[in-house]
Amino acid sequence: MSALVVLEEVSMAYGKGAQAVPAIENVSLEIQKGEFIAVVGPSGCGKSSLMKLISGLHPVSHGRLSVHGELVSKPLKSVGMAFQNSNLLPWRTCVDNVLLPLEIVPPHRQKIRSDRPGYKRKAEELLASVGLKGFTEKFPWQLSGGMQQRASICRALIHEPEILMLDEPFGALDAFTREELWCALRDIHAARGVTVMLVTHDLREAVFLADTVYVMSNRPGRVVKVCKVGLPRPRDLEVTYSNEFQEIVHELRSMIGGQH
Repeated sequence: MSALVVLEEVSMAYGKGAQAVPAIENVSLEIQKGEFIAVVGPSGCGKSSLMKLISGLHPVSHGRLSVHGELVSKPLKSVGMAFQNSNLLPWRTCVDNVLLPLEIVPPHRQKIRSDRPGYKRKAEELLASVGLKGFTEKFPWQLSGGMQQRASICRALIHEPEILMLDEPFGALDAFTREELWCALRDIHAARGVTVMLVTHDLREAVFLADTVYVMSNRPGRVVKVCKVGLPRPRDLEVTYSNEFQEIVHELRSMIGGQH
């Protein structure tokens, strides 16, 4: 079975010519359909740049990048994205924030005009699945940080993307809320079978959620280790206290800590 996303010796730079700043160098990796991958590494190593490449937001400088066997040459509609800041519009209710991409992305843009109640029901069901039932008509300023991030992930999922990209989505949250959201994301992935790419500084988060963890080097980012997480699913938070879990985290930390 061919992989959903394939990078072959991919490099990327910001700027052109002598002024170009290399961000990623000779990265090769494959993401299978339905796989959950995490990308970790030191600050500025190109983790977010890798996400921009795969989503088609930035062109490849060298190498080959394909999704579904087709070269990526423009932004992909089949990608949903969520970031560290929830970026919810303060004047829109929770459910209206979730519906926002459908008002922009064809073919939903045409359909939502004729069937907004139907789409609203779908958004409400999605919000309920992440524990936000009863909060759909609240405004962002009436929600906690964790609730805002749940809504942000729902917004990234509403158009049923094939790939969900998460850039440090829980980085600004306290440890307890973060672990709650790990479980919410684990359940979304299990229920929907969506392919997920998570960029994170949190090694425990990476090991708890991912099937495969990629460790990147200092800039220009290269993949220096591919770690297959053999922990069985479904995973409960209790697994984070196991020796096997701690050993994987320790190994990843030594790989990143050894880079100077």
